[in-house]
Amino acid sequence: MQINPYLSFDGRCRDAFQFYEKALGGTIAFMQTIGETPMAAHMPADAHSRVMHVTLTVGDQVLQGADAPPGQFTQPAGFCVALHFDEPVEGERVFAALSENGKVQMPFQATFWARGFGMLIDQFGTPWIINAGQIVGN
Repeated sequence: MQINPYLSFDGRCRDAFQFYEKALGGTIAFMQTIGETPMAAHMPADAHSRVMHVTLTVGDQVLQGADAPPGQFTQPAGFCVALHFDEPVEGERVFAALSENGKVQMPFQATFWARGFGMLIDQFGTPWIINAGQIVGN
């Protein structure tokens, strides 16, 4: 079994995943819009540019997402995408990249369980936790 986050957006999925591709150092392996699918005939023309599905690969990990159908988007709540790094320098780099034009909830800093930890909500409304250099025993 594999578990991976599937993020939802309100028309900004393409922008978000292009941002994540750069911030996380990944590759968009697949992206398809509603207009490129058989669903296009059943959707309003202004929905055709919405992303039906996208897959971003980062190493052997996958992050996926889509734009919600028009009028069905709900703001994310009750979860965070957690990223774990061996080295605090890499965690801090990704934290800085993801926090661009976002809201830092807890600055990246040493804690009693990790040499680097921070929390943020990115410019697209996705909440992230960055954890790096776990201290042995935690």
